[in-house]
Parts: sequence; structure tokens; C-alpha cells
Amino acid sequence: MIFKFKEPSNKTKEVMSEVAKGNIDTDFESEAEAKINKITNHKFVKLTNSGNASIFLAIASTEGPIIIPDQGGWNGFKQVANYLNRDIITLKTDYGFINTDYLEDIDEGNLILTSFAGYTAEQDIKAIYDICSDKNITLIEDASAGLGDDKNILGNGKYADIIVASTGSPKIINVGNGGFISTDNPDVLEKTRILQKIVKINEITASGVCVELENIGKKLNTTINACNYLKNSLDDVIHADKRGLNVIIKDAKPKDFSWNLKKELKTDKKGFITKCPNYNRIKEKAVAIEIKNLDYNCLKKEYLDKIIEIIEKNKTEKISNQQ
Repeated sequence: MIFKFKEPSNKTKEVMSEVAKGNIDTDFESEAEAKINKITNHKFVKLTNSGNASIFLAIASTEGPIIIPDQGGWNGFKQVANYLNRDIITLKTDYGFINTDYLEDIDEGNLILTSFAGYTAEQDIKAIYDICSDKNITLIEDASAGLGDDKNILGNGKYADIIVASTGSPKIINVGNGGFISTDNPDVLEKTRILQKIVKINEITASGVCVELENIGKKLNTTINACNYLKNSLDDVIHADKRGLNVIIKDAKPKDFSWNLKKELKTDKKGFITKCPNYNRIKEKAVAIEIKNLDYNCLKKEYLDKIIEIIEKNKTEKISNQQ
């Protein structure tokens, strides 16, 4: 059994190819931005050439310190903040999940986080936003993994001052590159007008984004449901009770565990198994199974049962070897 990684849809590939050949004369950039307006409920949207470019615009538009989760975020948050010579406040979390009590001692700045802590635990965005609003803290949500939420909370401009996202592979909007930034605050785009010219998206990528925006809710739900099935079937799962797009399993010897899983879970690309500690996941000995990377046909029960079988087999062997 081979686990295939998801790729842009055939329709997306066809449209991008036709645009590259000059056979389609459509303003896909404006069309995609209009679609994102409806998804994020933000008035202003700008496509960019990458998710990191979107993060750069978001942070560059703010003033004051940048608040970053102590784990479960994205390395690019700190890298951009450092590049812009911004003070950084590290926010304590529970394996990446932000307990709102930890925000009580912070009175200023700009909080940037991902919709799912380490891709594995849905953040309580609404509660976080309420506290940030009371404290006049700007909330920046990286919703690369949260767009299309059927609960209408993640990636929703009602609960984030600025939303950024990557449309690279293998994200929910899966084009290979690109990204966007959205906001209700016109100053965000006004302050970064020159930078926007540097990170402008090309029309080929914009056409792909436009097509990939179709059915993102179904894509997100399919991945979440697959992870729920795994989380309910396995032991030692971090944030087993929360919605997520991967499954992180505690393990005393993550190097051995991940190596064995990679040998038995055959994939057509690298990146299905992530060894922790890892800032982008959790700072704990564990292994992350990146369900979010898989083709949706590989999220069917027979594939998930195979993952469970191999995880349980290797974890049992490893535990017995330690005894």
C-alpha cells in the first residue's frame, strides 16, 4: 500500500497550463481575491507569492512587540520578527495550545498564531480574539490549515484582525506556491504598499488559487475526520480531544519510532513523519503523522486502519524492547 501525497486537482493543473500558454485572458488575481473576501469575511485581500511573504506583510504592518507561541507555531514568525528588529514575547502554551489564562499578563503587542497548534489542536480563536480585543492586541491568524472551517471560526475575519495563508503544497489551497493576506484595516495594506509589489503573485499561480478555492470546506472536513478516527484509535496522542490535521504520538524514543514508521508506511514523497521535539509541532519527545499531506483518496478507512496497524505494531515492539 502506497500513501500518495495530495497534489493540485486536475482542473487546477489544466487551468494553470492554459494560462501559461496565454490561452485564457481572465483577471484571476481579482477573481481569487473576491472569493477569499467571502471566505474570510475581510474587506481587503491581497494575494502574494508565498505564505512567508504574507507573514512578512502582516508583521511589517504592525508596531510593538510580536507575541509568538512557545511551540506549535511556525519558524517563520520568529525569523520575520527578528529580521524586522522587533521585540519578541514568547507565550507559554500547553503543547502549542493557547490557554487564555496565559494572556492575562500580556498587555501589548501583536499575537501571531496558527489555526491549529502544531497542526494538531484547534486554537480557541474566538476566546483568544476576545481577550486580544480587550487588551488592544492585534491578532494575526495563519489560517493556511484552517480555511473552509464549517464551524465558521477558523480563518474568519470576525475573530482575527489579520489573516495570512500559504497556498503552497500540500496546503488546503494546494497550488505549489503563493499566499494571501486579508484584513478589515486599510492601514495594513497601505503601510506595506511598496512591499506588496515585491511579493506580487503571478497570474499562473493566481489562476491555480482561484480554482483550488473550490470545495475547501469538504477538503478540510475530510482531513479532520480522518485525524479524529486515528486519534480515537491510538494511545498516547497529544491533544486527542481536539480537531487537528495531524496526529502526534508521545514516544520515549522518537528517532527509532519514526525510522520504523518511515520504513513501513510507504509514501511517494518525503514529509509524512515528523520527529519531535520540533518547534513547528511540539517540544516533546513524539512523532507526528502528517495526515494533512495525504491525497484525499488515502484518507479512506482501509488506509487509516493500515496506519493504525503499523503504529501499534512498532510502538508495541519498541516498548517490549525497552523492558
